[in-house]
Amino acid sequence: MAEALILDSEAVNALAHAGQRGVLAERARAILTVAHQNAALVRIPSVVLAEMCRGARYDSAINHLLVSRGIGVSDITRSIAQQAGHLLARAKLTSEHAIDAFVVATALQFASVVIATGDPRDIRRLAAPFRAVHVFAL
Repeated sequence: MAEALILDSEAVNALAHAGQRGVLAERARAILTVAHQNAALVRIPSVVLAEMCRGARYDSAINHLLVSRGIGVSDITRSIAQQAGHLLARAKLTSEHAIDAFVVATALQFASVVIATGDPRDIRRLAAPFRAVHVFAL
């Protein structure tokens, strides 16, 4: 297992709303379990929360996930933000893919990392030049 596991929006949604997400939730729980067994850090980039949080009704499941599963939130620094922009430029993607770029840029802060994602095509495209980034498709 890698040093860290980064969760994108779909992975967070699958874990927070497991009863509604079926196989995606099972796969997300499995990768989370492996990460915990291997003492890997589990992180959600803060911009993923901005994408998902829409008020108390929606936020409570996410807040419960953050408290109960040992998942931390990674802040977006200037360096990560600039790297996300560079990733978008390199992959010739528009800002429509900014959240994915922030996820990959956050992952690049670790020597060896897995990104759990519901959008493997775009994440792989952004992470293609980096051998230490592994993509786990939900």
